[in-house]
Amino acid sequence: MMPGSLHAQLITVVPCHNTLGENALWHAQDNKVYWIDIEQAQLLSYCPTQAVLQRYPLPERIGSFAFLAPTPNCPYLIIAAFASGIALYHPETHAIKWLFKPSNMTGLRFNDGRADRQGRFWAGTMVEDSKQAHKAGELYQLNEQLQAISRLQEITISNGLCWSPDGKIMYHADSAKHCITQYAFDVVSGALSQGQVFAVTPENAFPDGAIVDAQAYVWCAHWGAGEVVRYDVHGQAVFSLPLPVSQPSSVAIGGVENNLLFVTTSKVGLSAEQKQAEPEAGNLFIYQIQNLQGLPEPLVTLPTTLFS
Repeated sequence: MMPGSLHAQLITVVPCHNTLGENALWHAQDNKVYWIDIEQAQLLSYCPTQAVLQRYPLPERIGSFAFLAPTPNCPYLIIAAFASGIALYHPETHAIKWLFKPSNMTGLRFNDGRADRQGRFWAGTMVEDSKQAHKAGELYQLNEQLQAISRLQEITISNGLCWSPDGKIMYHADSAKHCITQYAFDVVSGALSQGQVFAVTPENAFPDGAIVDAQAYVWCAHWGAGEVVRYDVHGQAVFSLPLPVSQPSSVAIGGVENNLLFVTTSKVGLSAEQKQAEPEAGNLFIYQIQNLQGLPEPLVTLPTTLFS
């Protein structure tokens, strides 16, 4: 094996049996990976060192979330893009504060989201029912005053949101179009420019959740193709990790040594025959990957006056 090359070893399969697992995030302070089951309206966590799985019921389906930076008097733990809108939420106390609900969400719901390197939350909507939707999906940024700004429009399925290590490049995928696009990112305002195709996935592969590692490579779950692909900064696929299930949905990097790859998966839409052929569909897969290093997951910073 050449120096710097990758070697992946499957070390754990967490039997969480999600219908639609998504949005894996590593929380270094808790030493846990968190993720969601969209269809079951659950937040889940798993501690690799203690092998403990926990579930938290949510008030409605959820598309994505991010953790909040510690703020005095803040009764919330996460910011969540629920199906109908964005809210602050605490999964144990069920305290909730709605921040943004777009008008006319018929046929749409929120999907993938993430905090940028500056601690601002982003989340995109997707067309869930094309017969009812009167508009396409959009990608929203919450600014420092928690006002929603539409940064991208005409999206079918918003996915794959992540940023380069210096925060100056944003990656975003429209899954239905098999395309990952990169944008020049204004770190001060959050404005996007110079959009260009980063990578195009094969016909059987829909780009889903993604993350950037410490070497600026992009890891993307290829829904339908049963693999996670690592792209270099030029959009060239340089490593493929095959899974025993066809629908990997999101990825996170974490662990004590920051070299574990967490992959959520889904069994939604699978036929009875496919479910029989993929008995581990819906579980969380954890791989140890040699020469992999992750980046700290940004925390969302709230206005200091919000809870004063």
